[in-house]
Amino acid sequence: MEANAEKAAPATKVALEPDQNFDWDAFEKGSVIGQAAKEELTKTYDETLNTVKEKDVIIGTVIAMNKREVVVNIGFKSDGIVSLNEFRYNPDLKVGDKVEVYIESQEDKKGQLILSHKKARQSRSWENVNAALESGEVVKGYVKCRTKGGMIVDVFGIEAFLPGSQIDVKPIRDYDVFVGKTMEFKVIKINQEFKNVVVSHKALIEAELELQKKEIISKLEKGQVLEGTVKNITSYGVFIDLGGVDGLIHITDLSWGRVNDPHDIVQPDQKVNVVIMDFDEDRKRIALGMKQLTPHPWDALDPNLKVGDKVKGKVVVIVDYGAFVEIAPGIEGLIHVSEMSWSQHLRSAQDFLSVGDEVEAVILTLSREERKISLGLKQLKPNPWDDIETKYAVGSKHMAKVRNFTNFGIFVEIEEGVDGLIHISDLSWTKKIKHPSEFTQIGAEIEVIVLEIDKENRRLSLGHKQLEENPWDNFETIFTVDSIHEGTVTEISDKGAVISLPYGIEGFATPKHLVKEDGSAVQVGEVLPFKVIEFNKNIKRIILSHSRIFEDEAKKEARAAAKKAASEKKSEEKAAEAVSAKVEKTTLGDIDALAELKKQMEAAEEAPKAAAKKPAAKKTAAKAAKAEEAPAAEAAAEAAPEAEAAPEAEAAPAPKAKKAPAKKAAAKKADEPKAE
Repeated sequence: MEANAEKAAPATKVALEPDQNFDWDAFEKGSVIGQAAKEELTKTYDETLNTVKEKDVIIGTVIAMNKREVVVNIGFKSDGIVSLNEFRYNPDLKVGDKVEVYIESQEDKKGQLILSHKKARQSRSWENVNAALESGEVVKGYVKCRTKGGMIVDVFGIEAFLPGSQIDVKPIRDYDVFVGKTMEFKVIKINQEFKNVVVSHKALIEAELELQKKEIISKLEKGQVLEGTVKNITSYGVFIDLGGVDGLIHITDLSWGRVNDPHDIVQPDQKVNVVIMDFDEDRKRIALGMKQLTPHPWDALDPNLKVGDKVKGKVVVIVDYGAFVEIAPGIEGLIHVSEMSWSQHLRSAQDFLSVGDEVEAVILTLSREERKISLGLKQLKPNPWDDIETKYAVGSKHMAKVRNFTNFGIFVEIEEGVDGLIHISDLSWTKKIKHPSEFTQIGAEIEVIVLEIDKENRRLSLGHKQLEENPWDNFETIFTVDSIHEGTVTEISDKGAVISLPYGIEGFATPKHLVKEDGSAVQVGEVLPFKVIEFNKNIKRIILSHSRIFEDEAKKEARAAAKKAASEKKSEEKAAEAVSAKVEKTTLGDIDALAELKKQMEAAEEAPKAAAKKPAAKKTAAKAAKAEEAPAAEAAAEAAPEAEAAPEAEAAPAPKAKKAPAKKAAAKKADEPKAE
């Protein structure tokens, strides 16, 4: 009905006026928008686009992706293309993600907008890295390659260093498995001067592990048996991963037997059962054990085993004080070095045994409560001191080996376990030895004779010089007192000199007996005659003197000169008495002869005194006496004819006259006038 009404209504005519600004040319070309509308439309469109400049960093949206490129919309008239390689650090990139891009060029030759995500990251990399360090933010990085001690990681376009110890809480054996992976990291250190960045992946999981450790430790109990994985093996034990927390099995808790290397018991990544022995919640340390899961070997030890029984075993360890022998799995006995030989010279256990040797030993002590056993080797051999008095009787001779020196003698070993001492005084009859090293050397063979046996203290007193007869019995007849022998000066000290004499014997001379005739002192190496002034057989001492030789000769000559002078004086007195008794008259010549005789007598009186004071003057006095004998002989010759002229002188000799009357008679004759 409405439609019919519309048809019925009369049409209204409207007058249209032409638009003067209408562009008929544009209408004919198909465009109905005027210039004003076009400008308005252009302005509106331009407002929907972003104004961008080259080298700016802006935020864009990923609108498409393929295997090679990523299409990013930055609100410009065209979309930009970014290589997918620049997003290797972010494998989870998807359409709709916001990313930073760097505008390299608004249009290339093809009119394409050129963008770079890598340069955008680099332009703000140090800002982002420093911000991540301060805030502790978790960042993503791409592991590029392996380097010495760790890995190189791309973080914000910067090459950061990931130490091997910061990759995981577990030791990493193969770094190559991480190359090419994108992982989360935490920036732990930055060197602003050298632009170095250190990151850690381990730090991200440590916090979580701490929580796990607390939870695990809170559930632990002593004696609890758990399964774990061998994480690390050291020289002192094995670390076991119990599922987030580590425990240590000390090397002594791996097995009841002795373990030299933990690798002999377990291997890395091996699953093992362990028992919790102790744990510290505060220090988060857990002590584990493996051997405690097996029975103790002492429980299976033969109950009939007792002291004195012989057992066989294998040497497993050698120390300075002995050797440990395993007589059964997990049961070891100690052979002390003093129980390896009857010898009293304690040596190192390495001199008797080596690791791995199979030995037989005697049980010395056995304590099942303390689980200790001591063994002995020397008990398998007879004790040489049991028949020492028979085998090494006093007076028997043997060959021995020099073992050691002391200041007082030499320790020798006749056989293993039988030692003796040669006192330094029993080494030689003739030589005075200050130290045994002057006589022999360690390791040398020496012949000895048994002097005394002390079986209780296991000591032998030996001698070497007793193998020969005592030469001092013969020396007593050779080196008599006052005998002179040629000797060599071998040593000089403040107290005197040692003189080497024939037959290998030595004497001693004090400094006052070492002065030569010319007053000089003797020197080492000089060969001189020496006189024996003391010989003591008991203490084997000979005292010598070189000075005594010429001193005794000088005294002897002085005594001879004095005796001769006295004899001459006596003869002169007799001659003077004869002259004074027989000659009644004298001449001037007789007076001269008497004066000469007086001088001769005075000289004879002075000669003994001079000879006693100085041996050298003795010879001069003797020469002077000889020189005076000539005038005396002449005077006697002159007096002889007168004596012959008196027959009474021949029949009865004149009595001896004293010296004083002779002088008075001579003086009286000098006063009387001559008979002529």
